[in-house]
Amino acid sequence: MHSRHLLTAGACALLMSGLASQAKAEDLTLCWASWDPANALVELSKDFEAQSGHNMSFEFVPWPNFADRMLNELNSGGKLCDLMIGDSQWIGGSAENGHYVKLNDFFDAEGIKMDDFIDATVTGYSEWPKNSPNYWALPAFGDVVGWTYRKDWFERPELRAEFKEKYGRDLGVPETFAELKDIAEFFQEREIDGKTVYGASIYTERGSEGITMGAMDVLYSFGFLYENPDQPYDMEGFVNSEGAVAGLEYYKELYDCCTPPGSSNGYMSEGIDAFKSGQVALQMNFAFTWPGFESDANVGHGKTGYFVNPKGPNGDQFAQLGGQGISVVSYSDKKDAALEYIKWFAQPEVQAKWWEMGGFSCLKAVTLSPEFPESQPYAQTFLDSMAVVKDFWAEPSYATLLQDTQRRFHDYVVAGNGTAQEALDGLVRDWTETFEDDGKL
Repeated sequence: MHSRHLLTAGACALLMSGLASQAKAEDLTLCWASWDPANALVELSKDFEAQSGHNMSFEFVPWPNFADRMLNELNSGGKLCDLMIGDSQWIGGSAENGHYVKLNDFFDAEGIKMDDFIDATVTGYSEWPKNSPNYWALPAFGDVVGWTYRKDWFERPELRAEFKEKYGRDLGVPETFAELKDIAEFFQEREIDGKTVYGASIYTERGSEGITMGAMDVLYSFGFLYENPDQPYDMEGFVNSEGAVAGLEYYKELYDCCTPPGSSNGYMSEGIDAFKSGQVALQMNFAFTWPGFESDANVGHGKTGYFVNPKGPNGDQFAQLGGQGISVVSYSDKKDAALEYIKWFAQPEVQAKWWEMGGFSCLKAVTLSPEFPESQPYAQTFLDSMAVVKDFWAEPSYATLLQDTQRRFHDYVVAGNGTAQEALDGLVRDWTETFEDDGKL
């Protein structure tokens, strides 16, 4: 525990509780990934600049390079970022290594209550250790892997009749992964409007985190667990359980049967492109993509539907958590002004505007309001998805654990090497070695 950072947070809280208005104007830099929500935040932050007198600059890095670039910045004690919207999996390492300011004193002084935010986002984005009242970030952007589908194709009478005859049920939102695969197979290499289309776009990317986010999105609902619920870091029979093996086999089957040509290294942007260009009937992607589909000339205006990650064979239903919290970087020389930004961002009226602009607010006052489900075509799907989320390891060794998963999953699913059982057995060995090196085992 880095006590100097805790003292800094306390001192900042005292300053913020009455002296903020007297603070000198600062030039603050906020670091995040380069994507549509970041552009929305630039616009939103103009209100903060006007109210506070501070000037906001932004450092945005494309997703494939985001983790490497920003974790290197934190690990080197760099002063580039005053505020960091860091990925949910970084929270353990950033807390234990003293990269982030602990925010408990500040939250208490300003009356910011974590109970006011969606529970899963507090656990996922703010807490370390998990399920303890130790907060290192304010939930900033709620995100989760879900699905989009070509609602306009699903509604075509001739396709509906053909599907009903073949499968004995209506062509509609799949409730199970088995049903999803049927739909993907039904559309694979079908001709629609004179163009060959394909079943599904799923995550397969190897370089950063893509295939892990995609495969885990399926494995959770098939019974995968990171560890024995009664014995931390005891992974044998949980990571490589019978259900987990079946889930990984399913993911490979879906990749083999039903994806477009050239899908061996796809992640978020490739999924967006595949869906907008009319290549696929189904698309796995994070919820942040949904506003862009609604406004798109090809797939917007009622042509796209949204659904929660389906159920596994035993009725279990989970979804891969995405999203981020916003933290004050401990190496910043402008912590007081950075805390002012977090105080401003936490306000209900700012959070409401954030949602309207395409940001995914985590504040219950926004998401649980009576108007919310009808505020966007995807709003209810977002709520339902956030109710079933799970997340990847948030351990300080997150990067190493992720590299192992990326390699094991890609080698099996895409390259076709070995079996699912061998891939998951190997993952248990990899992760056991890492936790032994960390002294956790």
